[in-house]
Amino acid sequence: MLSQEDRMKYEIAEELGLLDKLRKVGWAGLSTAESGRIGGLVGARKRKEAPRLD
Repeated sequence: MLSQEDRMKYEIAEELGLLDKLRKVGWAGLSTAESGRIGGLVGARKRKEAPRLD
């Protein structure tokens, strides 16, 4: 079973058109730019979904 964050990573990879590549070569096979883009979007979504404290 995947964690919520892992599911989000796969969803973003799919949105970026990287899911087929990810399935073929795994996470280590992605370029630094591709991994960074996924990580950046994961962070942005987490910040957007986080409860506001103000």
